[in-house]
Order: sequence, then structure tokens, then C-alpha cells
Amino acid sequence: MERALLGATGEDNVGTELRWCVDRLNAICPGSPLHGLALLNLAIWHSNKGELMMAMAVHSDISTNSGHPSDIRALSRLEIGRILVGMGDLDPAMRHLWSARNGFIDSGMSTEALVTSLEWLDIALDEVSASAPTMNTRIEESSPREGPGNTWIPANPDDISNVVDYLLPILTTDLSGHSRSDLGLIIDASEIIGRADWTTGMSDRISEIQDPRVSESLQS
Repeated sequence: MERALLGATGEDNVGTELRWCVDRLNAICPGSPLHGLALLNLAIWHSNKGELMMAMAVHSDISTNSGHPSDIRALSRLEIGRILVGMGDLDPAMRHLWSARNGFIDSGMSTEALVTSLEWLDIALDEVSASAPTMNTRIEESSPREGPGNTWIPANPDDISNVVDYLLPILTTDLSGHSRSDLGLIIDASEIIGRADWTTGMSDRISEIQDPRVSESLQS
């Protein structure tokens, strides 16, 4: 696997080498972390080649039923979510990102959980509705679609609150930085949900904020 990732076999042979690793590890230790890692490497290789459907097919082999650990499943769901975002299919993208976020939190992968939470929130704020099902309900009730096409369901405000309450103490530990789109998302969520308390702490520390867009938003 390392030989393939380093390109030691030549670029034309990388995919073949990675597939061999997947097949060999599936025979020796299916569902193991190493087998899951091999699948991830193969799927990302397909993504980098623009072969998105092949990447999705490989990701589908990483599952609870196959015995892969939570952290591997979460990394896979994150990559699937990103592929679906790129395709504009945002309802399943949000479900995969939510599953990835939960997996990262359960696995103690705080950095990955932070990034995935922000990616989910960025999509969710496009439309919020109190009548929308929660993400857990959407995941539980999801089923294969009958045909192709992009789908969208608004986000539930309870899920927005869940994510922002998780993000806020992490993001506001340090308010510096000249490009803080993450803080901008918190401000947007505050306005959409009507939670002024999310931005009160930032307003009180506005002298620490270096991103002019964030400062202007807090003062408007």
C-alpha cells in the first residue's frame, strides 16, 4: 500500500496496486482497520481521477455490517458527503456529513468533528424550518432512491442549535485570524435561529477580532 501511495510502481499502476491491497486484506482480515484504510485509499484515488461513481462504490464497502471501526466509517462518510456536495445532491450529503460528525465525536477525533460540523452547518443554513425532520430521523428513514436526481430538505433548528452549541466554545477560544468564516457561520446561525446569546460573547471581545467582515457583522 505504501509503495502504491508513494508512486513507486509508476502512476499507471497505482490503481491496480491499491485494488490488490484491498482484495488481499479482504481475504486476510476483512473489516479490520487496515482493510478499511485500503478501501479509503482506493476510493480517494478514484475521486482524484474524477471517477466519482467508482469512488462511491468503494466507499459503500465500508460499513458497520462489514465490521469496520467507527473512525474509518466516519472518514468514509465525510468523503461521500463531500462528493455529494460537489454533485449538488445536498440531502444525502447532509446525512453523510452528520453520520461522519457523530462517528468522529464517538471516536474522540475532535479536529475532524470540528471540520465536519462546519461543513454541515454551511449547507444547513441555506434553509431552516421548524417543521423539517431532524437529522437523526432523516438518517433512520432514509432509503434507496428510485432514480437519479438531486434532493434537498431544510435543516431543523434543533440540529443547528446542537451543532453551534458544540462549535461555539471551541471557535471562540481564540477570535484572532484575518479570515474567520467559521465565526461568520455562527453569526449567520444566530440571526437565522434567533439566538443572540451566541454572539454576545464575541461582541464583548470585539477588540480581539481581526477579520473585518466578522467585526462589521457584529456591529450591524
